Amino acid sequence: MATNIRNNKASSSGSGGSRSSNRGESVVEDFGRRRTSCGYCKSGERTSVSHGLWAHSITVDDYQGLLDQGWRRSGCFLYKHEMERTCCPPYTIRLKAGNFVPSKEQLRVSSRMQRFMDGKLDVKRPVLTEEQNTAKASCSLGSNEASRSMTKASSAGNYKENDKEEQYMQFLTNQIDNSVYACTASGEFPSDIQLPKASVKKVTRAKMKLIEGSEDLLYTSNISFQIAATLRRSISAEKDNELGPSRNSKSQNGCSVDLSPKTIAEKLACSLNQLGEFSGLLIRACNGHLNVYSGTRKASLVERAVMDTAIGQSPKVSGSKHSCTEKKRECSQPRRKLEIRMKKSSFDPEEYALYRRYQIKVHKDSPDKVMESSYRRFLVDTPLVFVPPSGDGTVPPCGFGSFHQQYLIDGHLVAVGVVDILPRCLSSKYLFWDPDLAFLSLGKYSAMQEIGWVKENQVHCPSLQYYYLGYYIHSCSKMRYKAAYCPSELLCPLRYQWVPFDIASPLLDKRPYVVLSDFFTTQNIEFQHHLPENSVEPHSDLCQEDQSDIGRNEDVEMAEPALVASDDDSDPETSDLTSDDELEDAEISNVLIGLKGSHLRFKDVQRELVPAERRSLELKLYRYVKLVGPSRSECMVYSLE
Repeated sequence: MATNIRNNKASSSGSGGSRSSNRGESVVEDFGRRRTSCGYCKSGERTSVSHGLWAHSITVDDYQGLLDQGWRRSGCFLYKHEMERTCCPPYTIRLKAGNFVPSKEQLRVSSRMQRFMDGKLDVKRPVLTEEQNTAKASCSLGSNEASRSMTKASSAGNYKENDKEEQYMQFLTNQIDNSVYACTASGEFPSDIQLPKASVKKVTRAKMKLIEGSEDLLYTSNISFQIAATLRRSISAEKDNELGPSRNSKSQNGCSVDLSPKTIAEKLACSLNQLGEFSGLLIRACNGHLNVYSGTRKASLVERAVMDTAIGQSPKVSGSKHSCTEKKRECSQPRRKLEIRMKKSSFDPEEYALYRRYQIKVHKDSPDKVMESSYRRFLVDTPLVFVPPSGDGTVPPCGFGSFHQQYLIDGHLVAVGVVDILPRCLSSKYLFWDPDLAFLSLGKYSAMQEIGWVKENQVHCPSLQYYYLGYYIHSCSKMRYKAAYCPSELLCPLRYQWVPFDIASPLLDKRPYVVLSDFFTTQNIEFQHHLPENSVEPHSDLCQEDQSDIGRNEDVEMAEPALVASDDDSDPETSDLTSDDELEDAEISNVLIGLKGSHLRFKDVQRELVPAERRSLELKLYRYVKLVGPSRSECMVYSLE
């Protein structure tokens, strides 16, 4: 054995063929076949069957080849589903970036982001997570405890009406806080002082009768008086401490600041009317108070406002803008700056903090389960060998490897896309974003940015043509969004040919597992309108999630289901998987094996093995060659150490 090692080490080391010597080597360890409960249909009765490899290292060329054979990675773990035995077969989906045609919805997402960057969209719209909507519906906020107790004691009809009123008052409160934030951002109010939060009160009928012409007055807020008092106290403290000139003369941007509640109320009313048009409502400043008036039926207004809040839309306030015309420029929000940075995969505390918030608030993960160690394994650790940029047109300026694409607005991290950049594609793995910016649809926006990145970098690396979106599961509603990036293709699970989605989709409507290449030829795009006689009905009950989750959870890649080991050798379904005849045709003799620090061909090792060991290794190598292909098995190192 030792003689063979010395004699074959040199000859085996050059087995990579034409691949570049500076791209490293691939070393993988067999994790066998494993069976788990499906992570997509959420049913313990249905199973997912997959094959796994642990990659100690892998070149970008080899991983590109594995992607094109249905493989995927989670950290350093590579896995491939056994499609015909998995209840929700996942098909690899890709898009040729140069052919991408954005839909109307995707164009709206881009337009919404542009308006936000221009300061024409709400600065801090209410968070649209289910958690917050539930909190509002149940009046669980501490400030509403007394109100909730009184409401429970009332009749069922009054409970619903009061609940809607409270929700709407809370919404108005949030909108006023947004206007305070906008005025602070524009320099109207000092940014180094903690200003009070707003409160909105309902105007009773008794008070309406006391005020002439107030029949349409619904709600009021005295926040302007509270802000004025806070600013006066701050100025008084500055004078006592001799900290400099009073804010009563100059603000941070050099503009004069009037501390009177009347002026503050006018600024806030102007800002509120700038934020949007509230249908049938009018917000006015009146002697320092912010008043909300209605010229329409109050019941329908409240009902519509609550419904709009639940679906993440701001009620629109229409009315006179005569008081805002002269101050439009003064109240407008400042233009924001968006930066997109591509950095090599590494642990970043700020990224982890954002990931933790995202998983807890959006995916409802338990806080004690969102650990730094699991984050590192899933999204930081990578086996890909980094390839530095080159000037010969074969590598993009950032190089090949695993990256985190950071999205920053005014220097604040708002989203992170985890991607692999390979010789022929950008493979999108995962995206996490700031839950407070859910209204920007950052999942869709980042996907379009990644597509744009591929198109831009084709100039530097012509082979870089495609955008891989991970797995597509036709029976899972949360995966359907991936097909919206047109024109996309699905990978045939048997022959590894790419089939247009428009051809594959009708087939998958009838059956979850289809050999797609049977119904498509590149020479003559031939569509078959029937399936084989042994077709089965689709899993009509798979992934019946609430459709409202789709717009909220816009991940480029869903979290892969946990893979719990299931020893392949003890699985009765695979005990007779390989026959002697199949082994003879498997071409396993040239499989490159890592043993005792050397690279050897199986044909040079088998003579040294006892029959039982040889037979066991032959079975594993046959499966390995079948999964990764003969050519790749001859250049990737199959580790036995």
